[in-house]
Amino acid sequence: MKIPGALVALLLLGEAVSQSKRNSKAHVKTPAQNRKGPNPSGELEHTAAEEDVFVGVLPPMEDALASQLRSASLTPWHAQKAPEDMKLFFLKNPLVTCNDGTTAGYYLREHKGSKRWIIFLEGGWCCYNKETCDTRYKNIRRLMSSSDWPQTKKGTGILSSHMEESPHWWNANAVFVPYCSSDIWSGTLPKSRQDYAFMGSLIIQEVIKDLVPKGIKQAKVVLLAGESAGGTGVLLNLERVAALLEELEAEAVQVRGLVDSGWFLDIKHPRQSNCSDAASCAPVGAIKKGLRMWNGILPEKCKQQFKRVNKWQCFLGYRLYSSLQSPVFVVQWLFDEEQLKLENIHLGSQFLTENQWNYLQNLGREFRNSLRVVPAVFAPACLSHTLITKSYWLEFQVKGISLARALQCWEKSLQDSNKAPKLRSCPFHMIDNCPWPHCNPTCSVLHDHGTGQEVNFMQTLFRMRLDVHRKAQELKSGPSQLAMLSNGG
Repeated sequence: MKIPGALVALLLLGEAVSQSKRNSKAHVKTPAQNRKGPNPSGELEHTAAEEDVFVGVLPPMEDALASQLRSASLTPWHAQKAPEDMKLFFLKNPLVTCNDGTTAGYYLREHKGSKRWIIFLEGGWCCYNKETCDTRYKNIRRLMSSSDWPQTKKGTGILSSHMEESPHWWNANAVFVPYCSSDIWSGTLPKSRQDYAFMGSLIIQEVIKDLVPKGIKQAKVVLLAGESAGGTGVLLNLERVAALLEELEAEAVQVRGLVDSGWFLDIKHPRQSNCSDAASCAPVGAIKKGLRMWNGILPEKCKQQFKRVNKWQCFLGYRLYSSLQSPVFVVQWLFDEEQLKLENIHLGSQFLTENQWNYLQNLGREFRNSLRVVPAVFAPACLSHTLITKSYWLEFQVKGISLARALQCWEKSLQDSNKAPKLRSCPFHMIDNCPWPHCNPTCSVLHDHGTGQEVNFMQTLFRMRLDVHRKAQELKSGPSQLAMLSNGG
């Protein structure tokens, strides 16, 4: 088939740039008021500094991280010994349990003197009937039981205790809450006469209570974060966490949410499924079945928007978001790997049919459209799932802005604007415009689903058996639009 020379050159250029970035990991890495953000554009003209939160002034250039790392103002922090790995604590309330009745718990790494807390909810999808729960218990018991949890856990990505890996949150009090309730953090059902307990929402509440003696009431910022099912758990529990901290008289705390790959969509699936197993059941089908089984609790303001039979829609970020009051930052790949797997689409490992290609592009459009109203968002046009706990999370960019920088801009926007110098531009509404998966050159390399070997984007296009020239014409991509492939939008 014919492929336009300009397009080939640009795609090869993008692949070369991406490969160059991957080969330069030894160098300094580019970072890849109390309510919702100021506006959907995410452009901030003036922000506030908080002494406990920010070190130095954020420069307007993208190499802000490198300059901060070189800053003399950071010298005292270098002298500090990094805290040890997170230590396991079981909940004081033994009645709040994992699926199998073992006591739930959390991992904690304290940083004395810090008034910033990050509480992370682990992901791992769910089970929604006896058959899927039995299979889950047999194959991945750690997601249903605390019996084999290790005594310590290493924090990675944003949870890392090393400044080079987590330049903004390394010195915060870090809490990792293992996922052992299989209910997308929504359940309130104890294990009595039934086979399994589903108490995800109650586990979060008990973790907060157990952290009171550790100093969470004196916090200035509590960031409730999570990925995949844990990201959806953030959306479902954020207001309840804020209400609990207020009830505990933690009046000065600002509660915020960070949602990674938990922004599920309910787009129509061409391949129907009877939900016979967890791997083949579409998110909506699993949630509908599970909600009844888990005795799931949902945000009241969201439930009021839907009839009883449609309250499951509160699990969908774009349905739930408007009812939230606490500020939320959404991290979402435009080509979410888990949603694509439901259609047996593994990019780079097979020939794609026209229907699969259309579904893939439609998924990107739907994600992009659903996120336009979210002021704080980072959405690269990559094929992947979850980001913030990966050790290489700093490497990804959207339009030249890294997630670390966007997060810092967002947090600065939530401070008192009278205390900070004015910045020319500090964006945190970052969504790729390019229409194809991996058109962003900072995307990770693709690997063949069967062999594990690296597959570049050009090879993937050839394997799709698609007429790229015709696709370019359909998209009406002129030279300027095609050039966007080299910079992610």
